[in-house]
Amino acid sequence: MLEFGTDGVRGRANLELTVEFALKFGQSVAKAMSGSTFVVGRDTRISGTMLQAAFSAGLASMGASVLDVGVLPSPGVGYICSRLRLPGAVISASHNPYFDNGIKVIGPSGSKLSDDTEAEIEKYVGETLDLSPVVGIMNEASHLTKDYLDFLTSLPGVRRLDGMKIVLDVGHGAASTIARQVFEAYGATVVVINDTPDGTNINSKAGSTYLAGLTAVVIDEGANLGLAFDGDADRVLGVDEVGNSIDGDVIMAILAKDLMQKGQLRHNSMAVTVMSNLGLKRAMQEVGIKVFETLVGDRYVFEAMERYDIVLGGEQSGHVILRDLATTGDGMLTGLFFASALCSKQAPTSAIVKATMVRYPQVLTNVSFVGDSKVILSSPVVESAIESAKDELGDNGRVLVRASGTEPLIRVMVEAMNNDVAQRLANNICDEIKHAATL
Repeated sequence: MLEFGTDGVRGRANLELTVEFALKFGQSVAKAMSGSTFVVGRDTRISGTMLQAAFSAGLASMGASVLDVGVLPSPGVGYICSRLRLPGAVISASHNPYFDNGIKVIGPSGSKLSDDTEAEIEKYVGETLDLSPVVGIMNEASHLTKDYLDFLTSLPGVRRLDGMKIVLDVGHGAASTIARQVFEAYGATVVVINDTPDGTNINSKAGSTYLAGLTAVVIDEGANLGLAFDGDADRVLGVDEVGNSIDGDVIMAILAKDLMQKGQLRHNSMAVTVMSNLGLKRAMQEVGIKVFETLVGDRYVFEAMERYDIVLGGEQSGHVILRDLATTGDGMLTGLFFASALCSKQAPTSAIVKATMVRYPQVLTNVSFVGDSKVILSSPVVESAIESAKDELGDNGRVLVRASGTEPLIRVMVEAMNNDVAQRLANNICDEIKHAATL
């Protein structure tokens, strides 16, 4: 049985994430959340309509009605949920290849579910449920996407982008239908690439997982900025005018300083995960911004933001939350505010990035495995390699090793003052993980 990861349930479509599972999962969600109506959307994967139909049928068989909004970025579904005060779900595997898919469940506030609610849903998946004598209705509701579009095109605090040329790589994903319209509404000159989804090209050498194509177009077009979205458009990464990549840490650093200058960064604080670059934390300390660190996952970032009344937070991967406007990462919302902050500086993007923060060399390596990640990571040889690396780095770097919550990967991150040192230590740890995985 599929279990909740850091971002819903996810697996190979029609092999792990089957129609039968999607149906039962829909029934279990309806039972656990007791909603009379659910908002359901999807990205552009070929399996999306199949799995959305099965999941929605599960909801309807328990008496819940469905508002089918069709293809829409997952933060757009979240926005509609929060506006209507209804629970919902997105059929998407985010940045994964097209043959994967997933189901991300959303609460009526537009945010992700609590651990307790997820556990209750998982419990019902394993039980035989009594179907409702009243069958829910599935309604076509694509008209609701206009609400999200209206929200994005009338944001308070976003400056006009007249004179700015921006290339948008929508990754053949959910942003394909609205990205151009959103950025042109603020006066930007817009070039859109990878906006012809065919069900199998989502994230394929496109979007936030592959910046090479965007980089080439930005340089060729003489653009000021490039923005790349993932399959469900809840994250965004950038490229400056000379082709340097811009990750979520840099985006958050620039947003934090811009918000502070406008007096809108409450408590002069932000929340990031432990994966964020050490350079971000030190750059923020220099300007008097406090940085709270959380576990990996934007749900944990959002929990910290609520706890400490923080308005800005996110992940290096490009999931950025602007809490006064959204409860989850929203790539286009973030991209608009980021472009607005850059536009206000009247300087090249590369110069603004350079003046904002200095990145520590950071090596991130993924090691695939078969078996139990907990057993592998508790191996004495792996633990010894990790501790040895930490001892060598001391206060001049960091080591983080964790299992992915969405894929069968162990992620190894080493940060150091010197890239060669970071690479050597990361390689040592990865070698020991591979060795432990074969035992």
